[in-house]
Amino acid sequence: MGDAAVSTFRALVIEKTDAGNIVEFRDLTLADLPDNDTLIDVRYSSLNYKDGLAITGTAPIARRSPMVAGADLVGVVLESAVPDWPAGTPVTVNGWGLSEVHWGGYTQRQRVRSEWLVRVPDAFTLEQAAAIGTAGYTAMLCVLALEEGGVTPESGDVLVTGASGGVGSVAVALLSSLGYRVVAATGSADAQAYLSGLGAAEFIERATLAEKGRPFQAERWAGVVDTVGSTTLANALAQTKYGGTVAACGLAGGNDLPTTVLPFILRGVRLQGVDSVMAPRARREAAWARLARDLDQAKLASITSVEPLSNIFDLAQAILRGETRGRVVIDVNR
Repeated sequence: MGDAAVSTFRALVIEKTDAGNIVEFRDLTLADLPDNDTLIDVRYSSLNYKDGLAITGTAPIARRSPMVAGADLVGVVLESAVPDWPAGTPVTVNGWGLSEVHWGGYTQRQRVRSEWLVRVPDAFTLEQAAAIGTAGYTAMLCVLALEEGGVTPESGDVLVTGASGGVGSVAVALLSSLGYRVVAATGSADAQAYLSGLGAAEFIERATLAEKGRPFQAERWAGVVDTVGSTTLANALAQTKYGGTVAACGLAGGNDLPTTVLPFILRGVRLQGVDSVMAPRARREAAWARLARDLDQAKLASITSVEPLSNIFDLAQAILRGETRGRVVIDVNR
């Protein structure tokens, strides 16, 4: 499928009915696509926790019906009404409400708004860009938040929660390559060898962070990348050193935050929320430029697997059960 003149193409569609959601593969035409200014030949997407929620119906991710699933897309511009995006340009779209309010990346063709596009850096292939995806780009945003908060490798240990997940894996790889001493929170002894290979220097049992703790605890972390939220984030805040920064980007453990003001007013701890969905293009381009510079491609390869879109139903169940590790690239043409 190398040109725009295909008659039909396959997409994974979620449609709401009175009896519940229907999630199925459908053959679409270009006339079915949204009326946006740029047509993409989609090559890859990726598997994110949000995708698992949407496909299984565990959470009402899709807010419009019908909805093409897939929170990421990577491909090549076929045609655009905007001269800045000539045919053949390799691009990625992360966030912007894909699979929620705008049709997503689990399709072989998609029309998107040109303002959503980021050019894939020359350092990466399309497959590598998909392996990074929203998760890896979010991890880089978290690293930028720590740096902007004044956290340096000399400041002390940095904690990464949910370390074997997509965001966590890339965060461990990035931080270790930048010279930080990384402590990885994981619930699996098997994951320790994997995380050691990414650069983790020490491990902490994730269950200890998930248990309710005192609102003010011994200082341990100069910085934190938290992908879990809830009690885990509360404990991380309570253990952060004076003047430290916590970058919060996930809620796999819940969207509540059972904490107090003590870490903030007695230690000057900074809690920095990290949003990857609606971040402006300049912020995205800065993150992708840093990924091109700082992400070890051998480490990226070690955390990446490629699966066909035809396996997406099993993969969606697996990510919700915590059975996936690192980054899963979805080949939309298989």
